Amino acid sequence: MNAPGRWARRLWTHRRRRTLSLRARLTLVATVVATLGLGVGGLVTQTLLERTLLNALDESARSHATDIAALVEADRLTNPLPSSGAAIAQVVDAENRVLASTPGGDQLAPIVTGANMAAARAGEAIEMPGTRLGQTHTFRVVAARADSPDGPHTVIVAVSLAEQRRTADLLKLAAVSVTAGCAVAVGGLTWFITGRTLRPVEELRHGAAEITGTGEGRLLPVPAARDELHRLAVTLNDMLRRLGAASARQRAFVADAAHELRSPLATLRTELEVALAHPDRIDPHETASEALEEVERMARLVDDLLMLARLDERTVEATGTGDLREIADSAARSIPEPRVPVTVETGDPVTVRGDPEALHRMIRNLVDNGVRHASTRVRVAVWPGDDQDGLAELRVSNDGPPVPAGDRERIFERFTRLDDARSRDAGGAGLGLAIVREIARAHGGDVSVENADRDVCFAVRLPRARI
Repeated sequence: MNAPGRWARRLWTHRRRRTLSLRARLTLVATVVATLGLGVGGLVTQTLLERTLLNALDESARSHATDIAALVEADRLTNPLPSSGAAIAQVVDAENRVLASTPGGDQLAPIVTGANMAAARAGEAIEMPGTRLGQTHTFRVVAARADSPDGPHTVIVAVSLAEQRRTADLLKLAAVSVTAGCAVAVGGLTWFITGRTLRPVEELRHGAAEITGTGEGRLLPVPAARDELHRLAVTLNDMLRRLGAASARQRAFVADAAHELRSPLATLRTELEVALAHPDRIDPHETASEALEEVERMARLVDDLLMLARLDERTVEATGTGDLREIADSAARSIPEPRVPVTVETGDPVTVRGDPEALHRMIRNLVDNGVRHASTRVRVAVWPGDDQDGLAELRVSNDGPPVPAGDRERIFERFTRLDDARSRDAGGAGLGLAIVREIARAHGGDVSVENADRDVCFAVRLPRARI
């Protein structure tokens, strides 16, 4: 076959294999393996049985030859010789002259001559065509030495292989039949078992196809058997729950972001419409100032949303290092004209792993939150922590109203503002503390809030850098 023909055949075989189902491929493989195994086993068994039958036939012929040799050595040779079944025996002298034969045997010419006679006298069992004996089937010939008063004689015994060949043919037919039957049975059983085994997989596929991703919260069917498929279904359902929760958070986030953006846009539109409708009654400078304030508010909100998007995509990584005290001091000084004094406790450098820009944003948000709610002061302190856990600690405290215990986790959720901070001027968009927690966790740490010494304290713990 030429090269294009071989490539076409391989391509057809590959495509054929790809079109078969998993159940069909498993059944085909099991059937082929069973057929090969049974075929090889049957061939080996047949070969061993044929060899066993042939050895038994040789032993029977040699036993008959030994009995006749005993008669020769006892000088009790008779003609015709005593027969044993369908065996043909002769006694020849050293000159290959026939001295005696069984009934039906040749009284003149020996059964074998020449090299075959020499091989038989050497103890080999040889095969010869039955035409020398007037038969159509093959004979097996063995010989035995007999020492008589007249000199050494040779007893030759020929037995027919017809019965052995018929037995071998029957064994071959039985082996083929058993192999074919077992292969069919293995194929059918494999088809049935794989069908029952893959039924839960098909149910999982149907269940997955019915999930549309529209937030209906559907789960995959879980098989009753406590096996690998059961664990797979449980794992996939856990993944679907996580994806559903993430999708719900994303939808809520988008809705809250749209709501927060709609408010300044509506304010801008109202101010511009009033300015256009009553140009003689509106101060242009005041209108521009109010519009600029709303634009700045939207810009801050967009910056917060972009930062959260970066944190969600894990693009903020703790790959660099920085002095946490220096970053805290820079973040505190970056607030223009704070409403209350902001003090930063100085001390030795505390080096942490992280993105200095992200850490600056985190501390700035905490200080902004403290300034918004403090009565008289905001304090920022950094401690290196102990050597056991390897965590540095940043504490930003203010003397504002305490955070209720039930709200200490909720305030870190996105677009969350407590009841006393819901105005746009006081509470912002509710993303500052959410960004703080996301940045802290992106750096391998976390943030918590507690009421201590009449102050509200936000504590951030971050891994120290190894120097």
